[in-house]
Amino acid sequence: MKDTMIGVDLAKRVFQLHGARMTGEVTFRKKLSREQFLAFMAAQPACLVVFEACPSASYWAREMTAFGHEVRLIAPQYVRPFVKRQKNDAAYAEAIMIAARQPEMRFVAPKTAEQQARAVLFRSRERLVCQRTELANALRAVLDECGHVFPVGLGHLKRIAALLDDPACDLPALIIAECRDLLAQIAEKTERIDAKTRNLKALAAETDTARRLQTMPGGGPLTALAVEAFAPDMAQFRSGRDFAAWLGFVPRQHSTGGKARLGRISKAGQADIRRLLIIGAMTRIMGRARHKVPAESWIGRKLARKPKMLVGIALANRMARQIWAMLTRNEDYRDPALEAA
Repeated sequence: MKDTMIGVDLAKRVFQLHGARMTGEVTFRKKLSREQFLAFMAAQPACLVVFEACPSASYWAREMTAFGHEVRLIAPQYVRPFVKRQKNDAAYAEAIMIAARQPEMRFVAPKTAEQQARAVLFRSRERLVCQRTELANALRAVLDECGHVFPVGLGHLKRIAALLDDPACDLPALIIAECRDLLAQIAEKTERIDAKTRNLKALAAETDTARRLQTMPGGGPLTALAVEAFAPDMAQFRSGRDFAAWLGFVPRQHSTGGKARLGRISKAGQADIRRLLIIGAMTRIMGRARHKVPAESWIGRKLARKPKMLVGIALANRMARQIWAMLTRNEDYRDPALEAA
């Protein structure tokens, strides 16, 4: 049983440490450089080290584990209530340590190096998509100022290119040159996005977990890879409902006096997985008419009473619970309608 706990306020160069016994008795307060921190922790007996969940926390968690320490990460919103008066590095390191002693505290699972690598590739593709959207919006804005209006969507870029190539085009030469430059940048971004998409699909085909997740309708390779990269071990959740709540699919509460007041979904969890699940759910709903999904099905019954977007979020919640069941039981997707039959 470890009898020492060290709360660490991570930074780039200077780290603040707050050491205490499990009973709360303070043993030391130290401010160390990056090199001093590594040497100090390597010389310490095995203890419990607590970090705030920040960008470098998973890296340092792996380093501390290599020294034989037990590591726990705490979400920043759970640390702030324990900061005494004004915020400084010493007070924050102490707050991290005090928060970790709370019996009901929830901890964040550190990411492995492989998870971080997949997350970097995933986020890189998302960044390129945002940049391409920005360029497309800028192109439409330039043409709108000159009296040429085009709908939103990359599918209309061919119409824009045809306008610029038209000899009868009434746009000034400088604007035509600028628009062609924007089109070239969009094409370059698209090529890079396609290359990263191929890499992500290849990664999604390497593991049994990603293959299993893709058996679920609406769950493509990007969704499968996002779950692998960003979701913790499913064994940490007691049920699929807990995993759906972690993703932010539960209503925001403002309840008091025994009266429940529920609002929109909290959106308090992992945004990438939540967004992809909603996109997958809407794909299933929009494809319902094409594939003649029976009106007595779960989706059909919901659409008869609720708006499409509301049904899409409910379906995404259901998909999250199905993901938990598939990964905890090591089973492929099973259609509930067929199971009921």
